[in-house]
Parts: sequence; C-alpha cells; structure tokens
Amino acid sequence: MRIRTFQGLVPSPGKHADIASVPYDVVNREEAAALGDGKPENFIHVVRAEIDLPEVEDPYSDEVYAKSRDTLERFQADGVLVREDAPAIYLYQQTMGDHTQTGIVAVSHVDDYAEDKIKKHEKTRPAKEDDRTRITSELGANTGPVFLTYEAVEEIDALVAQAVAQDKPVCQFHADDGVEHVVWKLSGERAEQIVSLFGDIPVTYVADGHHRSASAHRVGAERRAANPNHDGTEDYNYFLSVLYPGNQLKILPYNRAIHDLNGLTEDALLEGIRAAGFEITADASPAPSEAGSCSMFLGGAWHQISWAADPSADVVARLDVSVLQDRILTPLLGIDDPRTSNRIDFVGGIRGTAELERLVEEGRAAVCFAVHPVSVEELMAIADAGQIMAPKCTWFEPKLRSGLFVHTF
Repeated sequence: MRIRTFQGLVPSPGKHADIASVPYDVVNREEAAALGDGKPENFIHVVRAEIDLPEVEDPYSDEVYAKSRDTLERFQADGVLVREDAPAIYLYQQTMGDHTQTGIVAVSHVDDYAEDKIKKHEKTRPAKEDDRTRITSELGANTGPVFLTYEAVEEIDALVAQAVAQDKPVCQFHADDGVEHVVWKLSGERAEQIVSLFGDIPVTYVADGHHRSASAHRVGAERRAANPNHDGTEDYNYFLSVLYPGNQLKILPYNRAIHDLNGLTEDALLEGIRAAGFEITADASPAPSEAGSCSMFLGGAWHQISWAADPSADVVARLDVSVLQDRILTPLLGIDDPRTSNRIDFVGGIRGTAELERLVEEGRAAVCFAVHPVSVEELMAIADAGQIMAPKCTWFEPKLRSGLFVHTF
C-alpha cells in the first residue's frame, strides 16, 4: 500500500473540540443545523454548508458549494485552521465506553483505489458520489477522512503502542456524545517507519467512505488530465484516510424501517414470512442475539424471525441482511432495489431498537427489522471475493470526526 505523510490543515491549539464535527452523511439537514447552532467554528458548516443557507432547499445547488468554500477559507483566514509546518502522520484514538481503537491518519494513493488494492464492498449512489466529487474539487481538499481497515501487523502495532505510551497528545477531548478523541503527531523517522511498513501490506479495505474514496479518485484523474506537467508527486494523487487494524473495530447493525406493508395486513405479512420458510417467535428480544435471525417490530410487538443457513449460498447471499432482503423485503414488501426505493429507511445501530419502535408508533414506518451486525471478517471476505453487499450493511462506531485533519491539494 502507498501511504505518505502530508502537510495539512489542523485546528489551532485549543480549537480541536470546537471544530470537530460528525461526518457529513450521518445526520440530516435538521440535525446538522442543530449541531452547528451556536458553534460557528464547527466543521459541520463546511461539510453541510446548506445549514447556513435557509433559503436554499437543494443541497446540491451552486450556492451550497460556494458557501462551503467560503467557510473553509474563512476558517483559515481567522486562524481556526492552521497549516502544519512540516509533513506528518497522526495517531487517532477513540474511546466509546469500554471500546478503544487507534488508527493511523495518512494520505492514501488514488491508484491503489483504481487498482483495487483498496477494496470495496458497497456500490456508490451516483448523486452522492457526484456531490462529494464536486465539493472535493471546488475546495481542493478532502474534508473528511476515508475509514480504511487492514489485517493487523505486529510491527505497526508496536510502533503505535510505543508512541501512545511515550508521547504527549496534541489534543484530547470528549465530544458531546461522550466519545473521547485523542491525537498524537508523528514526523521524521518514526513516521517514515510506519509509511515503509505499509508498503508491505497488500490490500486495505474501505470500512466507511465509499463515496469519499470514489470521489477522490475521480478528482485525481481530472487533475492529472488538466496538468500537462503531471509527475505523480502532486497532492491530488492522494486522499485523506484513517487506517485501523481490523481486530480493533466495532461494527453495529444497520437496521431497516419500511414505510408501508405493500398492501398486506399485519397477519398476511406474518403468514407470508412463515410460508417463505421462516420460523416466527412472538414476544421476542428487540435485538437478535446471533446470526441466522432478525427481530421484527410489527403491531406494537417484537417477533424473532429465524432460518436455517443455506450451505450452498455464497458469502454475500448468506449474510443476514441479504436473507432479509431477498426473501422478505423484495417478494413480500416490494422493496426491489433498496438503493433507490423511497419506501425504506436505514437506521444506524447506534440509535438503538427504541428508535425503531418510535418510528412505528409515530406512523413513520409500518414495520421495522433489527438485524445482526456484519463482522469485519465477513466484510473482508466479501471484498476479497470482488462482491458487493446490499446497501447500508455496516455501521461503524465510533464515527471519525471531520475537521481534525484536512488534506489540501
């Protein structure tokens, strides 16, 4: 893998907690506006600039991209974000409850993405990819890191552990959600040691950030084509990434909320599920305890849906989310393409099963399904096989914050 140090923009001392924001795609416009209210230096004003344009309804309008660019330039002019004095990489540690993960912040090469050395497990949505491509191009910056994972390497683990134990962090704070964020800066020989060790890693995997990585590749290709003096060293050949060893990651489920019953009654849906070969248990737990089952909230009660594994199914088809999609959501509830259907919502596991109950009780959904989370091993196996998961299968926590590191080109 090709990674390298970078001389990016970082918050000025004491500003890290103020500027750090959630990723652009985990909140809706109303939630983003609430997060930015009274926090003029929060990076949410860059990644979701439409919150500062109440008269603009289209989040993909020219005014939104211009506002994003103006805000990023203002942050630099006001000294909220400052340029590092030399190239570096960083260690980024997050602790949520009893879970801690420590990643390496560097820039990864767009050619590794194109050559499938950075492996994917999801398709991108054209509108979202076009949006991230435009904002990346117009700002000349990666506004949020791509979350990559790799099979753990002892030598890298040892270098990271040594720096964490011996070095003073450049920042340490608790976000509003209680997650602790700690950053260490590495430069010189120690940074180059880590960069060199990554050269022996054959592949990494996109855990979260398929649209950001795809857009970085597109912008890199556009900049190459427009530069007659291109020599391969330019910053547009790289994109911001945080690389975590897979054995440190925590994946939560990505649950499903269906707006209506596709003309069925509740009893008819239950009968249809049984007829499809599933076992239904009433008064079940809201969260499935093991693979091979899911929980369904229907008619004010939880039901467990269980099935026998198909030994002939491939690595994608045997995922719980695939079984749910292929045998219930498509044939019974009419969700033919979950990427484009406007009758399905995806609810991150961090919101809990109480959120699913609320959606049904408020009439915003007719039925909800809580699924068992995909494992890191399954994610890697699917990517290695060159296959694609159903959309919205993995919800990683804790979420990487935007604004702590900005790679420009």
